[in-house]
Amino acid sequence: MDAPVQTTPQALRRAAQNWPDRPAIVDDQWSDVLGLTEPIILTWEQLLGQVRVFAAALVASGVEPGDRVAIWAPNSYHWPIAALGTHYAGAVLVPLNTRYTISEAADIIERSDARLVVTVGEFVGTNRLADLLGNPVGEGRTIVGIDLTGSGAPPAPAIGWAEFMTRGTDLSAADARADHVEPTDLSDILFTSGTTGAPKGVLAEHRHTIAGAHGWGANGGLTDADRYLQANPYFHTFGYKAGILVSILFGATMVPLAVFSPTAAMRAVDEHKITVFPGAPTVFQTILDSPERSGYDLSSLRLVVTGATVVPVVLVERLQSDLGVETVLTAYGQTETSGFITTCTAEDDDVTVATTCGRAYPGMEIKLDNPDDSGAGEVLARGAMVMRGYLDDPAATAKTIDDEGWLHTGDVGTIDSHGNLKITDRLKDMYICGGFNVYPAEVEQVLSRVDGVAEVAVIGVPDERLGEVGRAFVTAKPGAAVDEDAVVAYAREHLANFKVPRSVVVVEEFPRNAAGKILKRELS
Repeated sequence: MDAPVQTTPQALRRAAQNWPDRPAIVDDQWSDVLGLTEPIILTWEQLLGQVRVFAAALVASGVEPGDRVAIWAPNSYHWPIAALGTHYAGAVLVPLNTRYTISEAADIIERSDARLVVTVGEFVGTNRLADLLGNPVGEGRTIVGIDLTGSGAPPAPAIGWAEFMTRGTDLSAADARADHVEPTDLSDILFTSGTTGAPKGVLAEHRHTIAGAHGWGANGGLTDADRYLQANPYFHTFGYKAGILVSILFGATMVPLAVFSPTAAMRAVDEHKITVFPGAPTVFQTILDSPERSGYDLSSLRLVVTGATVVPVVLVERLQSDLGVETVLTAYGQTETSGFITTCTAEDDDVTVATTCGRAYPGMEIKLDNPDDSGAGEVLARGAMVMRGYLDDPAATAKTIDDEGWLHTGDVGTIDSHGNLKITDRLKDMYICGGFNVYPAEVEQVLSRVDGVAEVAVIGVPDERLGEVGRAFVTAKPGAAVDEDAVVAYAREHLANFKVPRSVVVVEEFPRNAAGKILKRELS
């Protein structure tokens, strides 16, 4: 394909020109609850039209270039419209994890100073719209409510999606905004936690985002003939940048899936003849082990991309032998690089795919900082996908990106003679639960507020289904008793589910080094 464009408005306009009548989005998740007889299908030309209307509605609502727009909603056809409409209006996208509690979401909305928030009413037992309207952070902001249940217009002062779109009448104003979006303008702020426990906002420019998405799609050989099952959450780089934006660049049809289950995924693959399906290893493990698998035709799958944790060689082999998947790839990235650092290719053997993260993407380079006698050192990355920096945190930016432009990832790895990277450890103690990064320091800060708790140390422990889950070790204050169930209950109230420790161990004291630091490696 042609050299990549450098902004998402440019990419979307080109998609509408190249594939005007090809399907851009097919979303049949809401047919039953909304009483629809047909799935919602948007061609690339129609998607551009909806994006222009959303952008015009933003302009009419007072959103200026550079303003922030947050989306706190699950995967549906609304999400790409809102995200791309935000970019089209020259604004900055702030995706919010749907697993966040209202306190977590409110913190990010406030810190990013989002002028407008797109959210959803009742969905899988939580009403985010009601939570937002009941929180002070919702005051003075435009709140747009998506209805996925057929319950009708949201309560004031929120405005429903359909009503909001009626504001988008001045399309020329939206087009003028899109014309002025530059490659070096911010495209999004994705929040990720660090070892201090405070979430950091990663500032990515359009050129960073487009470069990574193009590298991912080119490596997978995507075309407009592909049908892409997007079960990875859109609030994550895996769903947004390696999903929505890749589809725009290569013309692949987006098929969003809001709630993953093996059955739902297999049904979607069968019904829509899905060819591309990325996800965490646990996603494919549950499909391979599903007793219902023989009832679905999964033979259309040609490309599976996984990663985010250790990938067993046998999983790669089973994807190829049991499902007949032609190409299985693994990759490595961070939010600070728009999700893209290294990747395997279709030419790699099963062992390389399963045991390494491949080589650097075009436009990226990697090296190890001060490798030890075993050849392991901190992984450094530099190149086209590296972020501008952290939101309102120049000290953290300077600590993470050195004077030569190398991003210090905080991961320890080795690089073999072929340039393949293998991650061996994590400097930041981060572990991965169900494909989501969990930073113990953030969890520890929350649990330290539990009555009777003196100190907390959280580690990741192996879990057959989720890869890793949290285990909290706590000591009690003098004369106090700690109830393990109460600790978990407190965590569930204040943290997203993937951050909640699945077990709590009360200990008399922690193992420590000479400096008094807790030795987490001695906890298990």
